[in-house]
Amino acid sequence: MVRKIGVLTSGGDAPGMNAAIRAVTRIALNNGVEVVGVHNGYRGLLEETFEDLGRTSVSDIMDRGGTVLGSARLPEFKEEEVQDTCIKNLKRAGIDALVVIGGDGSYRGALAMTKKGINCIGLPGTIDNDIPGTDFTIGFDTALHTCVENVDKLRDTSSSHHRCSIVEVMGNHCGDLALYTAISCGAEMVITPETGYDELEVIEKLRYLGEAVKKNHAIVIISEKICDVDALAKKVSATTDFSGRATVLGHIQRGGSPTPTDRMLASRMGEKAVDLLMEGIGGHCVGIIDNQITSMPIDEALNRPSQSRKALYRLFDRLV
Repeated sequence: MVRKIGVLTSGGDAPGMNAAIRAVTRIALNNGVEVVGVHNGYRGLLEETFEDLGRTSVSDIMDRGGTVLGSARLPEFKEEEVQDTCIKNLKRAGIDALVVIGGDGSYRGALAMTKKGINCIGLPGTIDNDIPGTDFTIGFDTALHTCVENVDKLRDTSSSHHRCSIVEVMGNHCGDLALYTAISCGAEMVITPETGYDELEVIEKLRYLGEAVKKNHAIVIISEKICDVDALAKKVSATTDFSGRATVLGHIQRGGSPTPTDRMLASRMGEKAVDLLMEGIGGHCVGIIDNQITSMPIDEALNRPSQSRKALYRLFDRLV
């Protein structure tokens, strides 16, 4: 029987994490279960930075970006000895189960803890939308809105100065932020890990748009870690009719008040996490698939193939 549940946020922060913390806390308390917040992710388990959470502890946090519990990296958590210490700390605090909000690395930690006797449930919290076992992650929708808002503003100034704006968005090794932004903003080109990168092809297309189509501006959306966008912008200026300008949106994409979509998603996922733990289930992760809240074993989710976005890339090509 579960008497006390812990909740932590791990990895990069994402808008909507606070809504998930709130949902886990309120749902658990309504089931007569105590809740403990773990500060600074897995490091908090090691350092025992625990805080009892009540209803008022999570009041007025839903609209706040980031995570009120904080997050920190702990690479040494992979070590068996560190995991065993964390388990002892949890048991000493009377914590029977744990909700972990974060990315795939956080999921692996949750699976390891479950195997050692503490049931854990993973919630997908990342702006990158790169977690298997779910169509969308907590924070992706808010980050997408931030990208779209900024690219819309760049288009205004680009059209005034015959510019090609090359905009780098986050996403780690997943191209979803770039793809969704490109479609939403009517970009001329999108470059992601899925499309691959051919500089000559990019330059030739921009030449065509400038010389044959006579466009007075162009927007290129590119995922991070693909190329040096500043160098590409200089190449565009030197070899096409456009004046190339690079913009790296950076960590601004992680901040801001979460959208209603992310608040709803986090709340629904938090409810599911508590329900699973109350049923004695551990080692699962929660997701949303075809708009239905679901769960599956973490090891199954981590081995699922990446979602195909062929239909969306085809849509983008047909819209250009």
